Amino acid sequence: MTTITGDMLIGRTTVRGSTATLRAIQAATGEEIDPPFGGGGEAEVQQACDLAAQAFDTYRETTPEARAAFLETIATEIEAIGDVLIERAALESGLPTARLQGERGRTTGQLRLFAKLVRDGRWVDATLDTALPDRAPPRPDMRMRKIALGPVAVFGASNFPLAFSVAGGDTASALAAGCPVVAKAHPAHLGTSELVGRAIQKAAIACDMPEGVFSLVVGAGIEIGQALVNHPAIKAVGFTGSRGGGLALCRTAAARPEPIPVYAEMSSINPMFLMSAALTNRGGDIARGFIDSLTMGVGQFCTNPGLVIAVDSPALAQFKTAVTEAVTAKAAGTMLTPGIHQAYRHGVNELAAASGVSQIGMGVAASGPHDAQAAVFETTAATFLKSPQLQEEVFGPASLLVVCADDAEMRAVAEHVSGQLTATLQIDPADYAAAGALLRVLERKAGRVLVNGFPTGVEVSYAMVHGGPFPATSDSRTTSVGATAIERFLRPVCYQNLPQELLDASLKDGNPLGLWRLVDGELGRA
Repeated sequence: MTTITGDMLIGRTTVRGSTATLRAIQAATGEEIDPPFGGGGEAEVQQACDLAAQAFDTYRETTPEARAAFLETIATEIEAIGDVLIERAALESGLPTARLQGERGRTTGQLRLFAKLVRDGRWVDATLDTALPDRAPPRPDMRMRKIALGPVAVFGASNFPLAFSVAGGDTASALAAGCPVVAKAHPAHLGTSELVGRAIQKAAIACDMPEGVFSLVVGAGIEIGQALVNHPAIKAVGFTGSRGGGLALCRTAAARPEPIPVYAEMSSINPMFLMSAALTNRGGDIARGFIDSLTMGVGQFCTNPGLVIAVDSPALAQFKTAVTEAVTAKAAGTMLTPGIHQAYRHGVNELAAASGVSQIGMGVAASGPHDAQAAVFETTAATFLKSPQLQEEVFGPASLLVVCADDAEMRAVAEHVSGQLTATLQIDPADYAAAGALLRVLERKAGRVLVNGFPTGVEVSYAMVHGGPFPATSDSRTTSVGATAIERFLRPVCYQNLPQELLDASLKDGNPLGLWRLVDGELGRA
């Protein structure tokens, strides 16, 4: 039987925290859950980071096959936990079993995707410029590859206890890049974090990885997180959470003697633009799909459609009627934590009280103490453009419809919104010209642009971008989901005139690893 002890995992050692006792909270009731966890402090952070630093050079030079097998073994060990993991995650998060089973599959699937990526080797970006001794001036032999950045601090997210947590995308991509990971468990799911952390620990031992390749620390408040980001061994940070939390880590990282990058996913309201022909032809279907997306997972997705923009018309009036009918039938649901529920209630109340904002519809009233009632509001573009607070994220099943006078006002709203993870266009062929003009704006605003879909649901794939301009993330050049996420934790190194005996296999003559390489400007595997 798999048990939870309430300990931290520092390398291969189980450590009882030396600071205040912590307990996870049952999402539905707010009651504490056993066992108690001993919180860590600077001593535990120091130990974990020292081990990560000692492991780095060994781990980053593991063979592609060894590293890929490690990632696959982690996935297998997570699956081996079985129902215990799902039951504990459901207790701590309030999420239904089916959702958590799917999230576990996504977690193991992305580990296996990165294993495939590691074996493929294209992420090395091997580039060779051969010597030209007879050129004036002569060119030396230069060869470049990307290497791991260093130990990475990963902060678990509240809304995905598996896929964006201890063994989530940040950990998977960092380990794939060759970076040891020190993960901080999210206080909302301490038991879930320990179970997954033990699976990684078991995989590291089974695959004979260096001891410090992974550690899991636990702590209350911001102190342990700040200590982790401040530690000189840490070279990058992965974070998914609130804007306030992400910016605090960014400030800490920037103030270090050696500043480091923080890849923080923070805040997004994911605007959806309803073009006229689509609204006329499919308004009812769009309304129902929108409400389904809005209330999925009690609205606790970072890609939740929190803003809808359309030009006033009879079709829009019909759309609003369909929205009201759809949202009125939606049951309330338990939110992830009492704190998230409190913040949601505050955000909805602020919207309801805002000048120039009216209510379109509400879902079924909440019955549980931490249940969220869905809510849809509307305002005019003129009000939205002069009210910065209306652009603030309300994390949960709430959305705001912005009614525009014409296409020019719709474009003005698009220009006005801040950086987003996603932007959606609902269009029919008659809308293509207008949508094409709007697309150029949305490319500047979002990391992913969708057509005739809904933003909830993020595919883990090679082409996915789960990122975007600030405040959606702290760095718009990256993604936290998909194969490209590995690039956050790599940096290029050029080797000039190195003898063959000292070159990494990825750069040797004859291409012994059979990688795709750029040789004198020509891409090939020769």
